[in-house]
Amino acid sequence: MPALTQPSKGALWTGRILSGLIVAFMGFDAIVKIIKIPAAVEGTAKLGYPPNVLVPIGLVALACVVLYVIPSTSVLGAILLTGYLGGATATQVRMSDPWFVLPVLLGVLAWLGLYLRDVGLHPIIPFRN
Repeated sequence: MPALTQPSKGALWTGRILSGLIVAFMGFDAIVKIIKIPAAVEGTAKLGYPPNVLVPIGLVALACVVLYVIPSTSVLGAILLTGYLGGATATQVRMSDPWFVLPVLLGVLAWLGLYLRDVGLHPIIPFRN
C-alpha cells in the first residue's frame, strides 16, 4: 500500500473541526484564568489551588494551545496538552469530581484531530485492520 502524503478531504476537515473545538475550549479556559474571571478564581480554590497560580496555569495552557495550532509544532503542542490535561485529570480524581472524564476526552480529541490532519503520524501511531 503506498504511503499517504495528504489526508483525505473528509479526514482533514474532521481533524480541523476536532482540533478547532479543542483550541476554542482550551483557549477560552486559558483566557478566563489569565484575566482572573471570578468563576475561575473560585473554581481553582475549590480544587485546592491558591489564587496566585491561576495566571501561570492559564499562560501554560495558552502556550500549549499556540504550539498545537502551529503546524510545525503541533505534535509538541499535543504532547504538552496531554500533560496539562493529565494534571487536570489527576486534580479532579483527587477531589472525587466525576467530571474527571472531561480532560481525558479533551486529550483524546486533541490527538484524534491531529492524527486526522497529519498523515505523518500514521506510521508512528498505526491502526491495524
